[in-house]
Amino acid sequence: MVTVQSRPRPSGLVVGSLVAISFGTVFVLVNSGGLADPWRLMVRTLGVLVAAALLGALVLVARRAPAVAAQPATGFMDRRYWWVVAAEVVALFGGLSVINNVLHRPSVAVAWVAFVVGVHFFGLGWVWRMPRFHRLGAAMTVLGVAGFLIDAFGGGAAAVALVSGVGSGVALFVTVALALREAGRAGTAAG
Repeated sequence: MVTVQSRPRPSGLVVGSLVAISFGTVFVLVNSGGLADPWRLMVRTLGVLVAAALLGALVLVARRAPAVAAQPATGFMDRRYWWVVAAEVVALFGGLSVINNVLHRPSVAVAWVAFVVGVHFFGLGWVWRMPRFHRLGAAMTVLGVAGFLIDAFGGGAAAVALVSGVGSGVALFVTVALALREAGRAGTAAG
């Protein structure tokens, strides 16, 4: 009799994927509101369908691969994590205050959010030694900068929201899909 053992799923895969799917869905739903019909409905429907598919895939991967062995909880307990989050919160709300109350440019608020969240992923990637977060951080940072450039060259708020907002949601979805594919392959290869 051959015993098939699967490798444990990566630590934080379930929680991280749930957070990314949730925020990805919010980015898509909120930032597609400026699109003309039928595009608004199509983008929102596609966003919800992708989120549902990712949730289904997450359940399958989580069921196939056992959780990692009990280890000391360091991820959210790490002081460096809280420094990254504190810097993100200060930059996010401080920048939004300047954008909205001083510059009176609410059309670029989502570009600022994408930029700050992207930069924060570089910090998390360093804290948690996860190169995947550096790639996500680069994508979201570029999407944020692209939103500022669109605005600077006369693009409307809907274009900024589409690129910086919906684009960030897509980046989060892609990151989850890649993590699940990798975890699924690892579980299959071990089995």
